[in-house]
Amino acid sequence: MVNTLLHTVIRFGRRHPLGMISGVLIFLMIMSAAAADLITPYDPYKVDYSYQFSPPTANHLLGTDEYGRDLLSRIIYGSRFALLIGVGASFLGTTVGALIGVIGAYFGGKTDLLIQRLMDGLLAIPILLMALVIVAVMGNAIPNLVIAIAVPMIPRASRVVRASALSVKETPYIEAARSIAASDLRIIFQHIVPNVMAPYLIVMSAVIGQAILIDAALGFLGLGTTEPTPSWGLMLSGSASLYALRAPWMIIFPGVCITLAVFSFNLLGDSLRDAMDPKLRLGRSTTGR
Repeated sequence: MVNTLLHTVIRFGRRHPLGMISGVLIFLMIMSAAAADLITPYDPYKVDYSYQFSPPTANHLLGTDEYGRDLLSRIIYGSRFALLIGVGASFLGTTVGALIGVIGAYFGGKTDLLIQRLMDGLLAIPILLMALVIVAVMGNAIPNLVIAIAVPMIPRASRVVRASALSVKETPYIEAARSIAASDLRIIFQHIVPNVMAPYLIVMSAVIGQAILIDAALGFLGLGTTEPTPSWGLMLSGSASLYALRAPWMIIFPGVCITLAVFSFNLLGDSLRDAMDPKLRLGRSTTGR
């Protein structure tokens, strides 16, 4: 099994080098977040005014902020919150959206029509605006942030998974399951859901970067996590913009981390889509001939 997994990873890296590089960056991000307590040189919450606005040096590799807090330590700890909120919101939004899409595709008729009109209404609202409204109503606790970012993901996942579920619904084994009087729940969860996992995983991996970006935007606007939480978006707001000329590292390094994280998840999602979608593979082979 290990050899098979290793062979799959090597083949994926050869066919999708950008996706492989993105996967390595994401793996490093996950490992740094998991080992933050061990690898951070300083306490990210510790205030030391003697090192206020210290530029990058041997003692503080990425410099310090207006409170003398080590920026490298805060960025490493910030990856925990970025992954927690980004992955949590993506999983929740994609899972709920996928189930709604499967239910609409399976039952069809008025049920599907009602669901699709509801999804259309949600799609008409800009993602950031919807997240802002939800956070303003529910508060900016981390569980509320996850819900606020997850809700705009629901209609997008629903549309993609519904399209796959519609084709799966017409396959002979679904008709065979109905012929033996299998219940709707059994058909949905044993026959349809397993066959739409590929688009589900692709969508979830693709929207993690978007969720991290929305979280950073909420933090920048003051509606995300609050001080002294080491959040990437929060590092870019407030005093960081005020002292941009005096201490540009306060903006540059968190901004680079957000950019790398978003691009990595987006590129990995695109690579997984190319690798797992047979229609895209067929299109490339036809073009190559």
